[in-house]
Amino acid sequence: MIRTRSKGDPATVLAFAMDLARSCVDDKCTDVVLLDVRGLSQVSDYVLVATGTSERQMKSVAQELEDVGKERGQPPYRSTRDLGTTWICVDFVDVVCHLFEPDQRAYYDIESLWSEAKPVDFQRT
Repeated sequence: MIRTRSKGDPATVLAFAMDLARSCVDDKCTDVVLLDVRGLSQVSDYVLVATGTSERQMKSVAQELEDVGKERGQPPYRSTRDLGTTWICVDFVDVVCHLFEPDQRAYYDIESLWSEAKPVDFQRT
């Protein structure tokens, strides 16, 4: 298995990334995508991209992601918000989460940066 500089257990990191993605879905984000960037990124193993429906909802989802990380013993390294709260990034090092409002997501097109990444099926069975 290809690893980045992550010191985390691969199965634990994947489970954490999937839990974060599920939280986005549970909190009514749309077009939630979890990408496996191991071997492509030197800084993270997974990239999570989701679209929010409003500024308030995006802030709420970001807080929920931070809470999930803290509960799992993986608090965020950093969380950033642009001035208009159209793009929120919550960085857990092994997993980087991007929450966008729809126009900003289309503009930045993060998924195309990771076009070689494998999508991860995180849906509950």
